[in-house]
Amino acid sequence: MPVLPQPAAYRPDPKIEELEGRLSDPVSAADFPQTILRFRNDRWDSSVGLDALDDEQWVAHFGRFQPLPDNLPQPLALRYHGHQFRAYNPDIGDGRGFLFAQLRDGHDRLLDLGTKGSGQTPYSRFGDGRLTLKGGVREILATEMLEALGVETSKTFSVIETGEALERNDEPSPTRAAVLVRLSHSHIRIGSFQRLATIGDAETMRLLTAYCLANLFDEPADAGAGRFLDLVCQRTARLAASYMAAGFVHGVLNSDNINVTGESFDYGPWRFTPQWTPGFVAAYFDNNGLYAFGRQAQAIHWDVVQLALSLRHIAEAEELAPALDRWPALYETAVAEAICARLGIIPRGEESDLALLQAMDEAMQASKVGVDRFFFDWRGGKLRAPSDLYGDAFATFRTIVSDYQSSISIDHSYWNDAEPCSMLIDEVEAIWSAIDARDDWSPLHAKVAAIRRMGEAHRVADADASL
Repeated sequence: MPVLPQPAAYRPDPKIEELEGRLSDPVSAADFPQTILRFRNDRWDSSVGLDALDDEQWVAHFGRFQPLPDNLPQPLALRYHGHQFRAYNPDIGDGRGFLFAQLRDGHDRLLDLGTKGSGQTPYSRFGDGRLTLKGGVREILATEMLEALGVETSKTFSVIETGEALERNDEPSPTRAAVLVRLSHSHIRIGSFQRLATIGDAETMRLLTAYCLANLFDEPADAGAGRFLDLVCQRTARLAASYMAAGFVHGVLNSDNINVTGESFDYGPWRFTPQWTPGFVAAYFDNNGLYAFGRQAQAIHWDVVQLALSLRHIAEAEELAPALDRWPALYETAVAEAICARLGIIPRGEESDLALLQAMDEAMQASKVGVDRFFFDWRGGKLRAPSDLYGDAFATFRTIVSDYQSSISIDHSYWNDAEPCSMLIDEVEAIWSAIDARDDWSPLHAKVAAIRRMGEAHRVADADASL
């Protein structure tokens, strides 16, 4: 279950300095013409002891990037490689972002504050290092919705408009610019290990593996590459499963976009699928459907295989193979748990759960019912309201789900709403249009409030089920 924010004091802990510059380069942020605060995450700022900052101080740190006390003295652009749509690319790295700070949260987790759109770095290539304001708004919506649906995701911590006009070939230009800060459980990617494998730096790979074990997984630093890969397999299998339960399509599941902690991050051409359509794609440039809704588990597993191949520089195949071999089984278990959790029912075991998922998959593909509508209507395993959406196609599903016990005894007013909270592309565009045309931020604020209310409704039931 995703970690909930817990108030904490500010505790800086720049652990990345232990790697002595082996993974990063010091950089400076762009000097923006303006810094207009548009969004600060009042749900998560207290979890890292930064809620006491006033808006002027907030902008100084997250718009002008004055160092936080006792933290990194200068931002660090991380080095990595990666497979992008299965083609290996050694010419990437943090091209429009950097690691700004590291600190502990109320659960003693080591968290990163990283940026998007903060200016050029040695890895920008021909890019301007900027982020569109629309991209920042879209990332707010993606992270808020995923968090509410139980997906382990980075948190959009801050969005500040920068007063620049950007030219882009995939949206009307000139368009407004912004700098985003995300709070996440590490920015170490599969691509970080791929780079070390490519340049033959086994010593740094051992150090990075130990760093991840000790700081990201609370394991002994010398637990070994096999244990590290096993933990990554567990986390990434849950990530893939949570995407399915949420009806979410990330769009660009390249190996440089997969965090070793299995936390979803870096949202570009994301979408929520309107219906249960395995071939639904988020990115207009994903011509072959490599990262389509129904192929995301396969894509993430493929990326984890690339991590295993990289770790062969410091471990024998016999140490790594067991973890990799059980990834498909981990995913099957995780997707059953995730679907049952969103339905509000208690899993009954592998055979029954697999039959339930198969019946649901077949019924959903055969019908036109929306994904959010389905999970809303069947909350608790019983059809909560009369509907003509669930005819003969759902006969088998209806029979199987009737044997499941509800996990809910405390309800929330959200479940009495006429419609479920959704985040389909038309609403995303409408929210952006209000900002772009009239500088009207009220639809965004209203949507964030509605999403958080839905998340609260899920958490009430989940907390009750765990008692």
